Amino acid sequence: MRTRQLGNSDIELTTIGLGAWAIGGAGYAFGWGNQDDTDSIQTIHTALDLGINWIDTAPVYGLGHSEEIVGKAIRGVGERPYISTKCGLVWPAGGKKVSHDLSAASVKRECEASLKRLGIDSIDLYNIHWPIPDERIEEAWAAIADLIQAGKVRYGGVSNFSVSQARRVAAIHPVTSQQPPYSMLVRGIEADVLPYCREKNTGVVVYSPMQNGLLTGKMTHERIAALPKDDWRRRNEHFQEPQLKANLELVKELSNLAEELGQTPARIAIAWVLASEGVSSAIVGARRPDQVEENAAAADLVLNDATKARIAELLRQRIEKLG
Repeated sequence: MRTRQLGNSDIELTTIGLGAWAIGGAGYAFGWGNQDDTDSIQTIHTALDLGINWIDTAPVYGLGHSEEIVGKAIRGVGERPYISTKCGLVWPAGGKKVSHDLSAASVKRECEASLKRLGIDSIDLYNIHWPIPDERIEEAWAAIADLIQAGKVRYGGVSNFSVSQARRVAAIHPVTSQQPPYSMLVRGIEADVLPYCREKNTGVVVYSPMQNGLLTGKMTHERIAALPKDDWRRRNEHFQEPQLKANLELVKELSNLAEELGQTPARIAIAWVLASEGVSSAIVGARRPDQVEENAAAADLVLNDATKARIAELLRQRIEKLG
């Protein structure tokens, strides 16, 4: 499986990392519905067996549950994968209401809790999850710099930051990576984040390359309507009209293209983001081993110019339909 250096670090990430959002399960505002922990652990082991060398998680995914499951899964494995987790979203003991906190005290407290849940001595990549509240991002970043100095964190990253916000914290301590959303349907980073990161030798680890399952070719109007009531995607604009119709029409054309190439729409979607200059790796979520097995091949899939041109035309047509 191909690897790429992550920005200014000495870490070589496989071009696909396993996303552990969905394995957090249900029980909070951004849950994906019920999830079997045995399936989650088998999914992680399958990813490692296939050569994926890093896992992305966060405390808020299942209110600590995702990190706990990752910790159980990596305990005793031959070579520990790189672990990326986050800070800045907290909840009260025994409660489920999530709030933002970027105070230095909270960041350091969250780091200790993540280390304990994960069962590791140092976090490879520690990210500010959201730049909220904006006025405290410098305080949070200075705290991460302290954690790096203390050896509890190896490298720091930012998630969902604008270029101006990234510049502000970079003045305090180098930013190893940015973690923005990026897919065929969400392309905002092409205008500013990607050029900035190329200029500054900052890694770019994109999330939701399959747009939360929408670009897999397995979503239909019926399946979306049947999503559990506690699945956050029910509230997402890409899963609602008028976007849903245009999105499913795009996926139908991508499915035809994938069939011609002997691939799947999901692999095409992942390979497409990996083809963008400056992208280091893509977070690919999975809930079952078969999903990892299907999508891991995208790490080595290279789209030729003719294929990329066809995709560009399909994306142009989608925008035209949406007016």
